[in-house]
Amino acid sequence: MNKHFERTGPLTELSSYPQWAQDMVADCESTKQRVLDHEIWKLMMDLRLDDESTANFMMGLWPFIERFPSFMALSLLKTRYGRSSGDNLARRWLVRNIRVEQNHAEYWLNWAEGAGVARERLLHDHPPHGTDGLSRWCEDICNRGTLAAGIVATNYAIEGVTGEWSQMIYDNTKYRESFDPSVRTSALKWLHLHAAYDDTHPWEALEIVCTLMGLEPSADDVAHLAECIKRSYTSMILLGDRCIQNCPDRLVLSEAAA
Repeated sequence: MNKHFERTGPLTELSSYPQWAQDMVADCESTKQRVLDHEIWKLMMDLRLDDESTANFMMGLWPFIERFPSFMALSLLKTRYGRSSGDNLARRWLVRNIRVEQNHAEYWLNWAEGAGVARERLLHDHPPHGTDGLSRWCEDICNRGTLAAGIVATNYAIEGVTGEWSQMIYDNTKYRESFDPSVRTSALKWLHLHAAYDDTHPWEALEIVCTLMGLEPSADDVAHLAECIKRSYTSMILLGDRCIQNCPDRLVLSEAAA
């Protein structure tokens, strides 16, 4: 039933992937959109994210940023060279991209400092209560889940939606120019690197998942992958909620929407 999949169309076109994958992506789209529509991004771009909420965001996401290569390493441990074409594809991709991720933690610290949050707080203080769900989920699924589930939850779902919100913020002139010119380039390097202009990582992750699963995976296996994607998105939504729960301007936005 699990017939071999080999992509023949363009990497970044959903039609290049099996119908089950197209349906899965469509099923998860509304949850993904909730991440992109989260009010934290508007507050940030309008420069109305107060100091406490900014610190919550930088410190709350830090464990995930710092541990991200470790999540990929947990996935790498599940591969066996020569066992399948999916294993081989995943192994090559994970080894290459773990190396790419090595400096991203430093770039995040630079962003935090540019936004007024001392790196010592990220390195030595506990993250705000209730912001650890995303990192705990990704570590758990990459450790306990299948290779396909770990990759779809982290490298497809999280990297994909992060590329989109990063681009949204980086493209905002008001936000970029709020940083002192002397530190602007270094402070915004993490955002610049993650902005999804030509980012192929999530598509490459989807290709790996489809190669691992084949053309005709069971309905239960596809449903599990979809739940992993949705849980990753939901974890980001909950983290965003926690970061801005006491933000004074959040009430202003809520009243304006009403």
